[in-house]
Amino acid sequence: MDNRPIGIFDSGLGGLTALRAFRELMPEEDIIYFGDTGRVPYGSRPAEQLRIMAQQDLDFLADKGVKAIIAACGTVSSIAPELLAEYKLPAVGVVQAGAEELSKHGGTGPLGVIATQASINSGAYQRTLARLCPGREVIAIACPEFVPLIESGHSAPEDALVRAAVERQLRPIKDGGATALLLGCTHYGIIGAAIAKYLGAGVELVSASVSAAERLSGLLREKGVTGGSSREIYYTSGSGEEFSRLAGALLGREGVAACEVPIMEA
Repeated sequence: MDNRPIGIFDSGLGGLTALRAFRELMPEEDIIYFGDTGRVPYGSRPAEQLRIMAQQDLDFLADKGVKAIIAACGTVSSIAPELLAEYKLPAVGVVQAGAEELSKHGGTGPLGVIATQASINSGAYQRTLARLCPGREVIAIACPEFVPLIESGHSAPEDALVRAAVERQLRPIKDGGATALLLGCTHYGIIGAAIAKYLGAGVELVSASVSAAERLSGLLREKGVTGGSSREIYYTSGSGEEFSRLAGALLGREGVAACEVPIMEA
């Protein structure tokens, strides 16, 4: 038994999709979640600044005594994957896990990847997929409209702003004939229903959040470091009240209380 918590961090609310997936797989584990909403979005920032921010986020969780970490941020996983290896505990990012799962879907048709601008510019998803399935066409596009929209509380598939943004951003995926699509930013799973409706039943959606949660749960069981009391603690660098309201709605439960922490300088 190892009752230490696992840590999950993201630039904001997106990592809650990884938390939800992990909770379903390992309901007994304690979880500490850090949403850096005071500095969201990450995707438009320069790479060097993102590395500093990633280090700060990882240190924040490590200082809480976690036994494992999910870097539930596609931008961080793309820009600074080497940071995860520096911590002497199981640490999983979404790039490798998500790309591996995507490579199993969509038959032989083109594969789609959507993520932040920084993730797409880094080429991390594209390189990983080229190694996993050489010769397979990959359509990788940035969707900069999605994160600000989600962080402002727009996520319902019937929301006109969400529908319009999905149609604008995902036209290249639809026109390119992708047969499977990776939601490479953890925020995007929050509007997964709207994405699925626009692309249609012929496109398989793969969640980087779920893939990372599955990988970490496997690692914990393999290493025999499982156990806990199902507690969850939330931290945010933004408004605790706003985070609690939106997180409660996304998780479908009441009583999500977030502790505010100072915004870190990068």
